[in-house]
Amino acid sequence: MKSFSESYKEAGVDVTAGYKAVELMKAHVARTMTNGVLSGIGGFGGLFELDMTGINKPVLVSGTDGVGTKLKIAFLMDKHNTVGIDCVAMCVNDIICCGAKPQFFLDYIACGKNVPEKIADIVSGVAEGCVQSGCALIGGETAEMPGFYPVDEYDLAGFAVGVVDKDKILKPDTQKAGDVMIGIKSSGVHSNGFSLVRKVFTVNEQNLLRHYGDLGTTLGECLITPTKIYVKAVMNLLDAVTVKSISHITGGGFYENIPRSLPNGISVKIDRSAVQVLPIFNVIMETGRIPERDMFNTFNMGVGMTVVVDKNDADKAVAAIKAAGEEAYILGELVDSDEGVIIC
Repeated sequence: MKSFSESYKEAGVDVTAGYKAVELMKAHVARTMTNGVLSGIGGFGGLFELDMTGINKPVLVSGTDGVGTKLKIAFLMDKHNTVGIDCVAMCVNDIICCGAKPQFFLDYIACGKNVPEKIADIVSGVAEGCVQSGCALIGGETAEMPGFYPVDEYDLAGFAVGVVDKDKILKPDTQKAGDVMIGIKSSGVHSNGFSLVRKVFTVNEQNLLRHYGDLGTTLGECLITPTKIYVKAVMNLLDAVTVKSISHITGGGFYENIPRSLPNGISVKIDRSAVQVLPIFNVIMETGRIPERDMFNTFNMGVGMTVVVDKNDADKAVAAIKAAGEEAYILGELVDSDEGVIIC
């Protein structure tokens, strides 16, 4: 007998919609399957067998995050197939900061009403993010919560697990004055600072359709651009040179994130003219009359990730990142100081 409850449906939860959503998302999930996957979706837990080849002392590294209020942009644009990429990116970009390689991912979608086609659309983005990061989507949960979320809204969060050999975990304490910091280009605002973005533009459907010459597109299309996933670039970099530290530039911008990867007594001196600020950040700053210091303390400003290497490895490091398809350049160098981040 198939599961069905008329009483539950009258309360706003249609379990059959959940079954249909699972069927629609199966093709997307199949794209992410790797050799370690031992179970399909639908079970009580996702099974994954780690490949320990070349790893003497395996250490699991986990990360969890959501998409934040960027989802409001997706709701207004009725575009749901990219926010899943953001969700994966926010998790995997964190765990690669210690040198770990992502292995698998699980998502959680909570909604006011389960519309199977919309849920499958969201999961298609999650699957794409997993493909880009080389990890498997081995499970997840969709919760229909009428009365808690509006019928046309949802929240999206995720959880990723990676593995690194204990002897290859990055060692930020080895950083010293004279080391070079490299910036890897972002794709835009990524998934941070959207509460401020929405305030600056008084975001609504009409404003999102406004075309900005400096952006070369509408505001909505620019803002919905998915967060860049840096897994392949970082894995390529780790094979090429000794990396001392990596920072994922998320909410809090330069001033909050970079110091998290610096040892006591060491700061980074960044040449402001070297920072390749993306047009969207100039538009935000000018429209909202936001001080530049606040911009660098809220947004990535065009730099989604920073890495620190020995000065003699700088050119080789930039080349390795570019070989993986990402744009990178030297931002500045480390100095003896307790200021954290010095932009001048």
